[in-house]
Amino acid sequence: MSEEESIRRFITERYPQAEIAGDDDIFALGYVNSLFAVELVRFVEKTFGITVPEGAMRMDNFRTIDAIAALVRGQSAAAVQ
Repeated sequence: MSEEESIRRFITERYPQAEIAGDDDIFALGYVNSLFAVELVRFVEKTFGITVPEGAMRMDNFRTIDAIAALVRGQSAAAVQ
């Protein structure tokens, strides 16, 4: 399962009616509030075995499924180096 699929599944488990494209703004669509944002960060860290550094805790990194997946890939690559 790709990063995008895992992230989409996490969101749609909370919002089964959601049909979210990779570039949809999940904040603007109302799927993410401040509490769910914290849950999303914890999910990403636990599921993908990464730590999201403080400097990466920006809304733009979590605004879309594609952005979250890119963050995961970037942090995973940084951990390997």
